[in-house]
Amino acid sequence: MASGALIWIVAGGLLMSCFALVGGVTLVLPEKVLKRLLLPLVALAAGTLLGGALFHLVPAAVENLGNRLSVYTSILAGFAAFFALEQFLNWHHCHRAPCDHRPLNYLILIADAIHNFVGGLAVGGAFLVDVRVGISAWLAAAAHELPQELGDFGILVHGGWKPARALLYNFLSALTFPLGGLAAFGLARAADVAFLLPFAAGNFIYIAAADLIPEVKHHVSLRQSALHFVFFATGLALLLAVRLAFEHS
Repeated sequence: MASGALIWIVAGGLLMSCFALVGGVTLVLPEKVLKRLLLPLVALAAGTLLGGALFHLVPAAVENLGNRLSVYTSILAGFAAFFALEQFLNWHHCHRAPCDHRPLNYLILIADAIHNFVGGLAVGGAFLVDVRVGISAWLAAAAHELPQELGDFGILVHGGWKPARALLYNFLSALTFPLGGLAAFGLARAADVAFLLPFAAGNFIYIAAADLIPEVKHHVSLRQSALHFVFFATGLALLLAVRLAFEHS
C-alpha cells in the first residue's frame, strides 16, 4: 500500500510541476484572450479548492481522526499558516522590493516554492491516507495551479526576464511540490499523517476565500459576474461528482 501511494505521490508531483510550463502559452495567445480566460479559471479554481476541502479532506479527516475538536483546530491552523505566510511575504514585497523588479522576481519564486512544498506535503498526506482522497486533493490543487502559473510567468517576464529563463526558474520552483510529497511519505514512517488532511483543508479554504474569490467578485458587468459564478459552481460540482463517483465505485 505504501509503495502504491509513493508511486501516486511521485507521479502526481512531477505532473504538477510540469504545470509550471503552461506559462508559455501566454507567448502565443493574444492578451485579450488571455485576460478573458484567466479570471474564469480563477473562479473555477476557487470552486475546486472549496469542493476539495469540504467534500473530501474534511470528511476524510473526521473519518480517520474522529469528530474531535483537534480536527477543526487543525483546519484553522492550516488557514492561519497560509495567512501568516502571505503577510510575511507581503511585508517583504512592500519593504524590500518596491521598485526593483529583480528582487520581486526572486521573491515570487521563493513564495511559489514554499507554497508548492506545503501543497505537496498536503496532497502527499492525502494519498497516504486514501488514494481516492489524494486524487481529489490533487485535482483541486491542479485547478489552482493553472491560473497561478500563468500569472507567475507573466510577472517574471514583466520583471525583465526572458521567457526561456522565466519558464526554467518557474519549473524549478515547482519541483518543491514533489519534494513536499516525499516529505509526507518520510513523515508517515514516524507519525500518522492523517493530521495533514484538516491542515490541507485549511490551506485550500484560505486560498479560495482570501486569494481567489476576491479576484473575481468585483465586476461592473453582470455578464462577467454571472460567468465567474458559473465557473465557481462548476468547480464545486466537479469535486462533488468525484466524491459521488468514488462512493459508488
